[in-house]
Amino acid sequence: MAQKPSIPKGTRDFSPVEMAKRNYIFNTIKEVYALYGFQQIETPAMENLSTLMGKYGEEGDKLLFKIQNSGDYFKGLTDEELLSRNAAKLASKFCEKGLRYDLTVPFARYVVMHRDELALPFKRYQIQPVWRADRPQKGRYREFYQCDADVVGSDSLMNEVELMQIIDTVFTKFGVRVCIKINNRKILSGIAEIIGEADKIVDITVAIDKLDKIGIDNVNAELAEAGISAHSIEKLQPIINLQGTNEEKLQTMREVLKESEIGLKGIEETAYILNTLAGLSLNNEVELDLTLARGLNYYTGAIFEVKALDVQIGSITGGGRYDNLTGIFGMPGLSGVGISFGADRIFDVLNQLDLYPKEAVNATQVLFVNFGEKEAQYSLPIIANLRKAGIRAEIYPDAAKMKKQMSYANAKEIPFVAIIGETEMNEGNVTIKNMTTGEQQPVAKDEIVNFFRII
Repeated sequence: MAQKPSIPKGTRDFSPVEMAKRNYIFNTIKEVYALYGFQQIETPAMENLSTLMGKYGEEGDKLLFKIQNSGDYFKGLTDEELLSRNAAKLASKFCEKGLRYDLTVPFARYVVMHRDELALPFKRYQIQPVWRADRPQKGRYREFYQCDADVVGSDSLMNEVELMQIIDTVFTKFGVRVCIKINNRKILSGIAEIIGEADKIVDITVAIDKLDKIGIDNVNAELAEAGISAHSIEKLQPIINLQGTNEEKLQTMREVLKESEIGLKGIEETAYILNTLAGLSLNNEVELDLTLARGLNYYTGAIFEVKALDVQIGSITGGGRYDNLTGIFGMPGLSGVGISFGADRIFDVLNQLDLYPKEAVNATQVLFVNFGEKEAQYSLPIIANLRKAGIRAEIYPDAAKMKKQMSYANAKEIPFVAIIGETEMNEGNVTIKNMTTGEQQPVAKDEIVNFFRII
């Protein structure tokens, strides 16, 4: 007996229903990106390893999927090198290409390669899969999609405002209530400076970013383990626990950071974004969260994160401002800001809240029963007219038993079945059966398009 086939760990098959749901997510995000003037690009699934290596740190390099060279990949290798069993060194000889780890580094490479063709600021979006040789576990896959949008070549905070509007618009369309959290790297730098631990900013922010997960006592313990003094930890407490409206928090932090030039710059930037958004009547709450510190080594200004309010799940969107995206490829000084929607987590949220529109999930709207050659020939022009009108219709390909055809309609959750026999052909009608209620009614074949338009 042949061995049952399988797929690599950390990858998934998607059923037609799952693909309909995923396409609903991707199409909604694409439509909103386009509303704000973003243009779509795509980059190859594989990049030269020289493009990818060294961009994600030592751990990131280990998680790159490397592609073995075709042909005689032993060529040029000595016996000593082969016998050394040095995996990293051999991989560098065997492999010249790798699967992309994220969409950011390929985007940076794209901007540098095409800089003479691009009108700055360049507003791009990209929805493609990425691959990471990570240990698969619940909610973590080796192949997954990212839905990124970035603006490069502009320092204007108007870009941050528009990205917040995009987030609000997308989740409003999905029907998901969210809280958009915002912070600024400069505020965090100012906090580290005024408590006397400027050189420990990464340790401080890594710890306080875990506040929701591990609680204040464990955060303080982690700060102490990082070598931060008890006095500095004590000075940090009122900031970590700061409550109130966004304006009250900003006012308090203006006083706290009055001796920090960089901290006040962060307050000024954040106040502009929040005040501008306040006049735009967003549907979702925007909250200044001083413990938000995602990707601190990467971001240089505003930091964003989005949490769903009605489902217990991690961040479903994130992003921020960065100052040197293309510097890694020898084109320094190009500032940018971007966001990334977590498609897989949004998929889970919409499933849990049952928020998929039926029309997005149900493919075929009406199935025509096939009683034989004569009935099928009568049905085909009607089906063609329905399709021209944008109504999704199909005919069962074989003149099978009625029960089998009805079972097919039920299995595909097709809401209506069209029945055409001798009586219908003689009268110029189609009998339409509602598969939910079981009700049947005759509809003139010339009126069938209008029938499906108004139901």
